[in-house]
Amino acid sequence: MSLVPSVDLTDFLSEDPKRKQKFINEIGKAFEEIGFVALGGHFLSDELVDSLYAEIKAFFDLPDDVKDGYQIEGIGGQRGYTSFGKEHAKGRKEGDLKEFWHFGQYVEDNDKLEKEYPANVIVKELPEFNKVGKETYKMLEKTAKYVLRALALHLNLDEFYFDNFIKNGNSILRPIHYPPIKTEPKNAVRAAAHGDINLITLLMGAHGKGLQVQNHEGEWVDAIAKPDELMINVGDMLSRLTNNKLLSTIHQVVNPPKELWGTSRYSVPFFMHPVSEMPLNCLENCIDDEHPKLYEDITAGEFLHERLIELGLIKK
Repeated sequence: MSLVPSVDLTDFLSEDPKRKQKFINEIGKAFEEIGFVALGGHFLSDELVDSLYAEIKAFFDLPDDVKDGYQIEGIGGQRGYTSFGKEHAKGRKEGDLKEFWHFGQYVEDNDKLEKEYPANVIVKELPEFNKVGKETYKMLEKTAKYVLRALALHLNLDEFYFDNFIKNGNSILRPIHYPPIKTEPKNAVRAAAHGDINLITLLMGAHGKGLQVQNHEGEWVDAIAKPDELMINVGDMLSRLTNNKLLSTIHQVVNPPKELWGTSRYSVPFFMHPVSEMPLNCLENCIDDEHPKLYEDITAGEFLHERLIELGLIKK
């Protein structure tokens, strides 16, 4: 059983102040206690989800030489394809047993950011791939905006505190393929224990065993969402901003039992990033005598660059 609590975004979106406050209380408690929550009532339709999975399966089924043509040098894997085993968790040398694709921001009304962000990569072989990816990106970004509004109220901030920081933010949609395991992995798992870099992560595809969350006692807990739910977790940026009031929880994707090694796993996280100028300085209302300031001041862009070096995606 999953010990990750469930919440429903329609409570927050309702006109009923009691339902809205109920959602704020529930997600705030979950993020303070375990850093993960399963969310229903989001903006993804069943049809869009089905279309996305069809497109990403078709992409990862393409020949390796075709996929490799979509690896873009010099941008730290921020757009396009990253091949099997290339990324590793912080502090590990073994590459994760996965390959993935990155869709990035679709900048609106900001020439500076349009030049700063790498362009999205168009897959010639699949005419619907980029269209479906963009629509999914937009719906997850919209869902994340309302989650952050609820968290702002939980933190006694203005409800729209995050809005300007996340508009045109450097967010990433990452369809992941964990291929069938053919030989005994040497110290490698599908995704080694790690915390996410960003503000919050919205994960599609946490419907079967594999994703595990580490609780306060150091135990690994299965995190399993219902088919119509997203799994959402706190990232390191939000943890840092709130002086660890909201916890960035360590999580991993473990290898399946040996009898299931011949199966693929697909998951699609959306990493909600702010614009690079956002200060991640610990909020004053999260600092007191019992909770002294834990982190030096830093911007989101500086923090992201540090972490991409640690992950091996950018060379020093």
